[in-house]
Amino acid sequence: MSVYKIVVTGPFASGKTSFVKTGSDIEIVETEKSITTEDKGIKALTTVAMDFGRVDLNGDKVHLYGTPGQTRFAFMWEILAKEMNGFIVLVDATDTPSFPDAAELIQTFSSFVDVPYMIVSTKVDMDGAVTVEEVRKGTRAGDVPVTECVAIDKQSVRGVVAQMVDMLQS
Repeated sequence: MSVYKIVVTGPFASGKTSFVKTGSDIEIVETEKSITTEDKGIKALTTVAMDFGRVDLNGDKVHLYGTPGQTRFAFMWEILAKEMNGFIVLVDATDTPSFPDAAELIQTFSSFVDVPYMIVSTKVDMDGAVTVEEVRKGTRAGDVPVTECVAIDKQSVRGVVAQMVDMLQS
């Protein structure tokens, strides 16, 4: 049995809390508070420190740490990245203006520690979602794995977590 720490990051409102909550086998620890900035029209709550969940996967334990998406809470990113085995960058496929933000997050998290990572296109079930190739291009992903996920579908989330664990085990 192995234990993995995977950080789940992405721009504001990309589905990080939903991803951790949906995939977790335990009730998640979340630090969501009411939004007090101009973003409050987008959603009611935002993560201010982290989300934590655990996935039991084929005998392995995967600890998922969701990051805050708002840059005013960016001080948490490096803290959460400590001792991570890999990271997942969620990208809202319906929000193409956020793609450069995702590319910046990739650079930021890659600078903390050299670990495998993947890009996950979320909200692919919604109108206006772009293709995986458009997400790849918009995030400047190069050869990094890019896949799709519906962050509120347990099977979809578990598939992404399994793919990440496979990357860590290769």
